[in-house]
Amino acid sequence: MEERSERRYGAALDHLRAAQKPSAGTPLYSRLVNRPLGRRFAAAAYVLGATPDGVTLVSAVCTFSGIALIALVPPVWWLGVLVSALLILGYALDSADGQLARLRGGGSVQGEWLDHTVDAAKVLTIHAAILISVFRFFELPAGWLLIPLAYLVVDSLLFFGMMERDLLLARAAGGRAPASEASTGVLRAILILPSDYGLFCLLFLLLGAPLLYFGVYALMLVCNTIFLLLALVKWYRQLGAHGR
Repeated sequence: MEERSERRYGAALDHLRAAQKPSAGTPLYSRLVNRPLGRRFAAAAYVLGATPDGVTLVSAVCTFSGIALIALVPPVWWLGVLVSALLILGYALDSADGQLARLRGGGSVQGEWLDHTVDAAKVLTIHAAILISVFRFFELPAGWLLIPLAYLVVDSLLFFGMMERDLLLARAAGGRAPASEASTGVLRAILILPSDYGLFCLLFLLLGAPLLYFGVYALMLVCNTIFLLLALVKWYRQLGAHGR
C-alpha cells in the first residue's frame, strides 16, 4: 500500500512538472521555490484524497495565523521565524490548490472564487497587521504609520488591477486571456523580485531587529510603487490594443 502511494505521488509530481511552464509574471522566488514546493504539496494532497478547496482553507489558516501574530505579539527574533514560516507555508499551499485541481481533472468556479477571495483578504490584512504592530511596538513617530497605509494601497491596486485586466482581456479574447508576450527569462524574474510575495514573507525574518525590518519594508514599498506605475501603463496599453 505504501509503495503504491509512493508511485502515485511520483506520477502526480511528474505530471505537474511537465504541465507547468515559467510565465512572464512569475518572479524568481515563486518560480524557483514556491511552485516546486506547491507541486509537492499538491501531489501529496492528491494521494491523500484532499480537495482543492480543503487545501485553500489550510493555506488560509496558515496565512492568517501568521498575520494575527504580527499584530498581537511584540517583534522578537523567534516571532519573525514563526511568522515567515507560516506565511511561506500558506503561500506554497496557495500554489498547491490550483495544481491539485489540475491533477483531479480541472477546478471549479467556486474553488477559483474561494482562492481569489482568500488572496484578497491576505492583501488587505497583512499591511493592516504591520500598521498595528508599528503603532503598538515600534518607537517611531506617528507619521511612519503612513508607510503601511501606502503599501496597503499599492498592493491592493496591484492585485485588483491585475485581476481586472485578466478578466477584461479574457472577455475580449472570447473567454481566455491571451498569453503574455513578455520575457520569461531569469533576468526579468530577478528584476521583478521586489514584487514577489515570497520575498515579502522572508522579510519577517528581520522582525527581531525592528528598525532594520521597517527600513527594508519601506524600501520594498518604493520598489513596488515604481513597479505599480509601470504596470498600470502597460495594462492600459494592453487593454487599448485588445479593445480596437
